[in-house]
Amino acid sequence: MSPALLAEWTPRPAPGGAGKGNVSITIDLVGSENQRQVDTGTTGLDLFGEDRSIVAMRVNGTTRDLAHPLTEGDAVEPVGIDSDEGLAILRHSAAHVAAQAMQDLHADAKLGIGPPITDGFYYDFLLEEPLTPDDLKAVQKKMVSIIGEKQRFVRRAVSDEEAVAELADEPFKLELVQLKGNASDDDGSAVEVGAGELTIYDNVRRNGDRAWGDLCRGPHVPHTGYINKAAFALTRTSAAYWRGDQQNPQLQRLYGTAWATKEDLQAYQHRLEEAARRDHRKLGVELDLYSFPENIGPGLPVFHPNGGVIKREMEDYVRRRHLEEGFSYVGTPHIAKEDLFYTSGHLPYFAEGMFPPIDDDGQLYRLKAMNCPMHNEIFRSRGRSYRELPLRFFEFGTVYRNEKSGVLQGLTRVRSITQDDSHSYVTGEQAPAEIKHLLNFVLGLLRDFGLDDFYLELSTRDDAKKDKFIGSDEEWSTATEVLQQAAEETGLELVADPGGAAYYGPKISVQARDAIGRTWQMSTIQYDFNMAKRFGLEYTAADGSRQTPVMIHSAKFGSIERFIGVLVEHYAGAFPVWLSPVQVVAIPVADEFNDYLFDVADQLRKAGVRVEVDTSDDRFGKKIRTASKQKVPYVLIAGGEDRDAGAVSFRYRDGSQKNGVPIADAITEITAAIADRAQV
Repeated sequence: MSPALLAEWTPRPAPGGAGKGNVSITIDLVGSENQRQVDTGTTGLDLFGEDRSIVAMRVNGTTRDLAHPLTEGDAVEPVGIDSDEGLAILRHSAAHVAAQAMQDLHADAKLGIGPPITDGFYYDFLLEEPLTPDDLKAVQKKMVSIIGEKQRFVRRAVSDEEAVAELADEPFKLELVQLKGNASDDDGSAVEVGAGELTIYDNVRRNGDRAWGDLCRGPHVPHTGYINKAAFALTRTSAAYWRGDQQNPQLQRLYGTAWATKEDLQAYQHRLEEAARRDHRKLGVELDLYSFPENIGPGLPVFHPNGGVIKREMEDYVRRRHLEEGFSYVGTPHIAKEDLFYTSGHLPYFAEGMFPPIDDDGQLYRLKAMNCPMHNEIFRSRGRSYRELPLRFFEFGTVYRNEKSGVLQGLTRVRSITQDDSHSYVTGEQAPAEIKHLLNFVLGLLRDFGLDDFYLELSTRDDAKKDKFIGSDEEWSTATEVLQQAAEETGLELVADPGGAAYYGPKISVQARDAIGRTWQMSTIQYDFNMAKRFGLEYTAADGSRQTPVMIHSAKFGSIERFIGVLVEHYAGAFPVWLSPVQVVAIPVADEFNDYLFDVADQLRKAGVRVEVDTSDDRFGKKIRTASKQKVPYVLIAGGEDRDAGAVSFRYRDGSQKNGVPIADAITEITAAIADRAQV
């Protein structure tokens, strides 16, 4: 329900009669509290009726089903279907309906997990046969039937023993029962057993018969009729390892989406079509940028010459900007003794994210998953003075993350990662200014690459799980306050991310929106009050005492590979001139003008322009189409009049043309666009 509608809405009186007890509750509508007496046993459904725009409620801050009974003193806030939380509940309920439909049609189907995800949901199944497009149509048709029955979602708490008995034929669910209270958001299991108590949601028909049920923590919409038949769709299938681990059985993942209205669904489908057109995996092949050879391994991309140009231009520019901002360029190896990562604390905390050790005659080594321990070794290679601080190290370091194969995705999730990694060593007093400096540097760099729509995320410690984090309450409070102040001073939207901090300190993440409105996490700035102590890093203070520096981690793009993937999709492969692998293609009207264009190309190369002359046997029109498909910024054409005048004709990406441009002017126009990092 929108804020405007909520402001006008009045809860209907709860059903009741004489002799019933009353309880006092507070209803919060858009920040306006409304205290009232209701009958004992009143539920959210009694308050909000069959208003389909309200799908759940928050009771004392905890999201509950509308069927949850209210008690004395409860503070109640409706959850609207047009909110992020409301849509997630709707989609989770749609995932249940999809699983029910699947098991109705395929009695052999074994259930995995079915969480809501961004813009939709999925459900994993173990099936004897691969799903076909016809299967999807049949499942969707069955879902429509279940939705029409308005089956109620009824929550039922069960003991471990009851759950094991009831789910005896569901091996994956039995495994989840053992995870009770320790499930992970990463693999989706938290939606089933993340609350520390086991509950099953039954789908109950109007006559009271149980139609189906699933292990789930909820909450759900009141009944299946809340899912709009015209606003959901099953979209695709894929293979997925159980809980994302390739050592586990491979399941079939059914994806779907659900929205409040048919118009919302259609808008989403349009965005999907646009995203497919921009998919960096597809464009990487079409533009010959990079590939993922099977013989090398999953998550290990190789850059072809065209992609290598983009990567080199990006790295050269970022390296120069770091030097201008006071960083010193360093280099470190890809491998180190395992003990180094115990010193840093990454082992055992980050053990699952690292590749297994390499045994060299009893000495264990690890592929590095981060650069900071090695930068610390550079810091302590000699004595340091307060006069050197801030001391800033930077490198393009290749790190290796043992990502599960099920989560790998093109360049945006890889195992071999080139990080534009930097570390600032500062005094405690210098930390606020350094973080502001880094944040401004980050935002400026992203703008230079054409991303200019941001918000910030502040990731802090989960105080309920302090054992997962290092450091005192005072250290965490100081670090968080410094980051928050720097973030607020940018004037950008700041979103809280409680529990999202690294184990050694809080961080700011820059979230950038691309050309079609999708959000990507880009840069991170982390305040680390721990690692310098672990390495015994010290500097001589002005009074002669030995002090420990504060360490600030920053990665401007996080991963060069990922950033390239984001840029490919942001620009749909039509890069600004300075990043384009080929900036100019020269096309002669006939072979007799080849030599003339070779001379023009030589002049462009001397000016630093990447240029090719198309002397293939293709017809002139096909050459133009080929250059267009390759998204080349400038096509220069020459015929007899151009040669006689010492000129060329321009053809731009949008198909427009400018004729008779003198060669010197053409070179000036192109080099100016490169220098200005312009899009043409």
